Amino acid sequence: MHIPDNFLSPPVWVTLDAIAAPALGLAVKRAAARGWDESRVPLLGVMGAFVFAAQMINFPVGMGTSAHLVGGALLACTLGPAPAILVMSVIIAIQAFVFQDGGVLALGANILNMAVAGVLVGYGPFYLWGATRRRAAIFTGAFFSVLVSGTLALGELLLSGVAMPRPLIVISLAFFAANAAVEGVITVGVVQAIEKLKAGAVRQPENSGRRLLYVFGAFAIALAAVGFLLASSAPDAIERLGPQIGLNIRNWLHAPLADYSAGSFISSAWLRRATAGLAGLLLIYSICAAGARWLLRRRSA
Repeated sequence: MHIPDNFLSPPVWVTLDAIAAPALGLAVKRAAARGWDESRVPLLGVMGAFVFAAQMINFPVGMGTSAHLVGGALLACTLGPAPAILVMSVIIAIQAFVFQDGGVLALGANILNMAVAGVLVGYGPFYLWGATRRRAAIFTGAFFSVLVSGTLALGELLLSGVAMPRPLIVISLAFFAANAAVEGVITVGVVQAIEKLKAGAVRQPENSGRRLLYVFGAFAIALAAVGFLLASSAPDAIERLGPQIGLNIRNWLHAPLADYSAGSFISSAWLRRATAGLAGLLLIYSICAAGARWLLRRRSA
């Protein structure tokens, strides 16, 4: 789902970077205006860490292609749309700069696709009819969140002048739809688990509860440390699409934990991966929690 560098033309990625900046500024303004307090700070950090860890685990969707949880709808349902956009943006930025997952130049495109459009589309059905048809609303939001994000990515490739035969576009959309269906099922399951741990946590995410934080924090640590052992090694739809249309991933910087691996001096491949995952987990939590406290100070100023 992450667009690497060298896939988008300069006019396209520059334009999308320029659009992403004010979009994030508006999200900051809306998040700061919300009536939430200090008790929400750990929740932003824990949910950001959980989604980051879950994104490390790829599952096969057929024809040598894999996918992973995106998490836009999940964050929107638990945090609200504006904080969810900011948390997802932090995840995407850390993945690009620290783990070399997604392009640095394409950062604006990935933020707009997954953090802005993905979150807002994911939240729409939940906002409109989540009170009466809760499961259906959550599933629908998560499904279209992924499908819209993937479709936007394909559209940006077409705007960049990338020649894609129609059958290849159809196949790519089918992959995104399969990913979207799994995303919907996972999102419904996770939201139900959250509500069992803390009644009202999704309807009123201000009341997070220590049990919810501890359980999802522990689950995020487990996913980051050992979950990747169950992950598929197949590329995702965008990465698989690249060689078929004559594009190769070009890295514009050497990220410290590239490919989610830490320290060549560590002999064990599992330990390198687990160390990188746990480091990312701590980094995501720290930035999201610090950002939440900054928003609180901004609101009270």
